[in-house]
Amino acid sequence: MKQGFRGFLCIFLVFITAGCADFRTVTIEEWPTESVALSEDLAELYRDVSGTSKVVSAIDGYADIWIRTPKRKEHLYGTVQLERSKDMRIIVSAGVVGWPVADMLFRPDSLFVHDMLNNRALQGTSHPDNLEKILGLKVGYEFLSDVLAGVVTVDEPVQAIERVYEGAGKVSYAVNVEGGKKELLVNPLTRNIEGILFFDSRGRKQVEVHFKKFSPFVLDGKKVNLPGEIDVMMFNPRLDGAGKHELVIVYDERVVNPADLDIQFNLPENVKVIDLDRVVQLPWM
Repeated sequence: MKQGFRGFLCIFLVFITAGCADFRTVTIEEWPTESVALSEDLAELYRDVSGTSKVVSAIDGYADIWIRTPKRKEHLYGTVQLERSKDMRIIVSAGVVGWPVADMLFRPDSLFVHDMLNNRALQGTSHPDNLEKILGLKVGYEFLSDVLAGVVTVDEPVQAIERVYEGAGKVSYAVNVEGGKKELLVNPLTRNIEGILFFDSRGRKQVEVHFKKFSPFVLDGKKVNLPGEIDVMMFNPRLDGAGKHELVIVYDERVVNPADLDIQFNLPENVKVIDLDRVVQLPWM
């Protein structure tokens, strides 16, 4: 079974060769530390930023994607097509001329990858284990979808806020969620969510995300600022190497909520299909 995957590894070797000269890494950001009372103004700010994600339904764009793990270092160029809660397609290109080398489709319940270089397909459920096999990041579909869209889903009411912190002109909200806690970093002047932290039930940091380089969009009659750069760090000690995993996404161009977005994904009939759910580990992990 391992032999069958060696050709697919060539895709990522192309990424490594193409991207090492200009490799982007995540920048650590400071979070507010001064505890303050939850005033009505701060509660209203939380309600305001909570509604931002609801107006972003689709993305069609082109982005540079950098992935860094203890065992992998890759620079991907990709077309990103996304319908939140539905389909998410990433067409990966390599080299100066931008040849497509992989076509990936992610759905809430399944995923498909067409390895164009070797005419083979990988498919399976969209379990975090399978996303880690493909991207090196053990995340769920909803989280990956939100990250690519550049938004944060905030469903928790004001009553779920545990603590509020201020500092360096920013506000952070510590919010109780199922299985742990999350912390939102908000710029009260721009009313943008600039970061999010996830902690497990024991208070250990699991994921840190930062949003940067915002641009304005008018969606459903409302002005919304969306980030042009998204930085993600994962700290789960169960991941390979027990080290930090990084993902940086920088959009070169994109259309938000395009009216004519039609995500089409078709596998050729003659490809060899490999079941990801039956593979414990891939050679490049």
